[in-house]
Amino acid sequence: MSTISTSYYQRGIDVTDAASVEAELQSLLKTPIHSVGDLEQWLKAELDLGNRLGEVLMGHTIDFYRDTENEEKKATYLHDQSVIQPLLMKYQAEIDRKFCESPFMKELDDQKYGMMKKVRATSLALFRDENVPLQVREQELDTEYNAIMGGLLVDLDGERKPLPVVQALLDSPDRAVREKAWKGIAAAYASVKPECDRIMNELVRVRHQMAHNAGFENYRDYVFREKNREYTLDDCRRFHAAVEKYVVPVWDEVAEDLRKTLGVDVYRPWDQTSCTIPAAPFQEVDELMAGVETILRKTDEEFGDIFAQMRDNGLLDLEGRKGKAPGGFNASLMLSRTSFVFANFSPSYFAVIALIHEMGHAINACYQLRKEPQWFHHRSEIAELFSHSMELLCLDKLNEFYRDPQQYRAAVGERIRRSLNMLMGPLAGDLFQHWMYENPEHTAEERDAAYAAIMKRYSAHPTDWSGFEKNLGAQWVGSLHYFGYPFYNIEYSMAELGALQLLQQYQGDPAKAVANYKRGAAADYNQSIADVYAETGVKFDFSDEAIRNTAEFIRHFWTSLA
Repeated sequence: MSTISTSYYQRGIDVTDAASVEAELQSLLKTPIHSVGDLEQWLKAELDLGNRLGEVLMGHTIDFYRDTENEEKKATYLHDQSVIQPLLMKYQAEIDRKFCESPFMKELDDQKYGMMKKVRATSLALFRDENVPLQVREQELDTEYNAIMGGLLVDLDGERKPLPVVQALLDSPDRAVREKAWKGIAAAYASVKPECDRIMNELVRVRHQMAHNAGFENYRDYVFREKNREYTLDDCRRFHAAVEKYVVPVWDEVAEDLRKTLGVDVYRPWDQTSCTIPAAPFQEVDELMAGVETILRKTDEEFGDIFAQMRDNGLLDLEGRKGKAPGGFNASLMLSRTSFVFANFSPSYFAVIALIHEMGHAINACYQLRKEPQWFHHRSEIAELFSHSMELLCLDKLNEFYRDPQQYRAAVGERIRRSLNMLMGPLAGDLFQHWMYENPEHTAEERDAAYAAIMKRYSAHPTDWSGFEKNLGAQWVGSLHYFGYPFYNIEYSMAELGALQLLQQYQGDPAKAVANYKRGAAADYNQSIADVYAETGVKFDFSDEAIRNTAEFIRHFWTSLA
């Protein structure tokens, strides 16, 4: 049994008692509404119940992710998914209907409630009773995937090591070490691929059926409506094409520079990592936290204070452990008005960048949670702007970990390479999902071939994959987004465009850029995405011209590091 503390969140409601949860939902539905004032009070009561439910359900999710081999935590999490979530789906539709059919709904101030009206109308239009068990099954399949990846071990030098430990070796300047680690990870993915294929096959089938039940031709079109996207499918297709036209050539130039730096004849899959930095930036998680706190504090004193408060209150779980789910995320705890950062790290350059990234989310959440509790529509295009921007605002302080000037330049260069990769990788992942859900009858072999072909057009473009084409096709197995967060990919690329604009501001006026960041992070999220970006001092723009200008900025930045 794990002894990890679970005291970081409030148990505002006992979700083990489904009957009491249902009674509160029924009470909300039965509340009479005789005026616009009554409607606003009813919305506050709904928000309070949602915050109490949301915090304990999120707490159970984090508990499970922290220790996927703990049967008690797994059972609690599965109870939430199989019993409580279906109950909430059922009642949410009735609550949405009560709101949308209220004669006083139109009297609500559109500036404050306009986004709510739109989102709730969409949710009500999409709801189907027959989709509830399908959504439950979707969650069960994602849980299976996380349990598989949380327990994944890699055979290396006669030992079985946790995946994050071996992933950190990909940063080694010793090419033989990188190659051995890469092949070990590829073999580990291959060992679980049949199970992941089974899970993905069923996820595609379940999601296609959900879309069909709601009257859509495919799941992709259903998701666009469900997310209330503020751009079209054609916009996404133009974005795919512009990045391939303008960003991939810069990526190829950077790869050629790195090939020469590494002194190798051919750029291979294990040469794509942060291998120009000769040593891990920390050994213990305490060192990682101390360094990142200093970086944040140098960027803005308040950023450092927020980090220290989270650390001191047990709201950071960062070290790699056997049984811990892969990846990293920031979770808002709405009742406690705070955030929790989960990550599965080993000593690496990536760990530094990823923690700064998640703290960008946490700091953004902190500004939002300081306000009076209110409903707002979460949009990834906004959330990711503040995580990616935080990485770039902290770029000039990476010497906290890399004291040697040459290592520091290499570290900055790696983050600029990450900008290129963030414009290509998530966008390629978006294109892959378009293909998957446009072709729901595809086989596992066809899926691998499609993934490999798409990646070769983008981030895998300059790499020689001879002898490892099958491994390239299987790499999607390592991405939790395809399993648990479908179509949460292109938002990263859009946000990176905004973040790079903020970096350009920072180069000319650091104080102004940080002030813009803070203003945007605290903005009213009932505005459009474009309006929130404007409050941050950047444009929500992924036109051909914007992509071309961004590619040129990155090319110039990269050459300036030589």
